[in-house]
Amino acid sequence: MTDKTISRLRRARPTRAKIHELGVPRLSVHRTNLHIYAQVFSADGAKVLASASTLEKDLRGQVGNGGNVKAAVLIGQRIAVEAQKAGIDRVAFDRGGFKYHGRVKALADAAREAGLKF
Repeated sequence: MTDKTISRLRRARPTRAKIHELGVPRLSVHRTNLHIYAQVFSADGAKVLASASTLEKDLRGQVGNGGNVKAAVLIGQRIAVEAQKAGIDRVAFDRGGFKYHGRVKALADAAREAGLKF
């Protein structure tokens, strides 16, 4: 792993520990230059209950480039719908050590507008 990745994971560790204490499902976000991914994990972190990413075939047609804010908004809406299908309406947001800015913020705002509470 690169130093950047190690630093990001180090920044994410206290947030994940606090979310584990709370005992609520966790909405985790990961971004790369080309794509953005979101997953809802169970409270114990053992199972993925819902997921969405710009790699999904039906979204690839809607989004030419998965590494922009427009794509993040679509993923935020999609993950909220998938989570509600799984019976989840309240989650804890895990930004994964990324700044709450740009694509990460756009995804979070879109998920809130689509009905997820965090």
